[in-house]
Amino acid sequence: MKKIVWTFGLIAGGIMSVMMLLTLPFHNQIGFSAAGYIVGYTSMVLAFLMVYFGVRTYRDNAAGGRVTFGRAFLVGLWITLIGSLCYVVTWELIYFFVTPDFMDKYAAFELAKARAAGASAQELAAKATQLAQFARMYRNPLFNAAMTLIEPLPVGLVFTLVSAGIVSRKQPVAGSAA
Repeated sequence: MKKIVWTFGLIAGGIMSVMMLLTLPFHNQIGFSAAGYIVGYTSMVLAFLMVYFGVRTYRDNAAGGRVTFGRAFLVGLWITLIGSLCYVVTWELIYFFVTPDFMDKYAAFELAKARAAGASAQELAAKATQLAQFARMYRNPLFNAAMTLIEPLPVGLVFTLVSAGIVSRKQPVAGSAA
């Protein structure tokens, strides 16, 4: 199980990390709009397809053609965790060493969006204070990692649940070794 989990988890993490690195030079064009979310979550969906392939590989090659939902879920969960941790490590390196001004740009975007929506001066000041407080917390690597982990983890968990449901079998397929 370990080899399968690590192989597919690292592939999933590699896909997300490479996509993050490939889109980094285009950050000013993509920005914080819906396009950024579409690009980011599309790469996560593609990466977490590895959960399905990993669970299926486990069932077919390591479990003799049958696997319970619980075991399939566990395999998928480990793949998801490894992939998500790769994503977090990549973001931590990018944030602290490549784009330390990320939160300043994000705060400017959020304030401009609030201003365009007609926020009052008092509301803008409150928003600026809130964003400054979040930026201070985000400089803490542990807080930053936790916030980053909640981006891919729910996507991976959905793939884990669906994959475990699709792939789990209590009986081997006729003709396979049991």
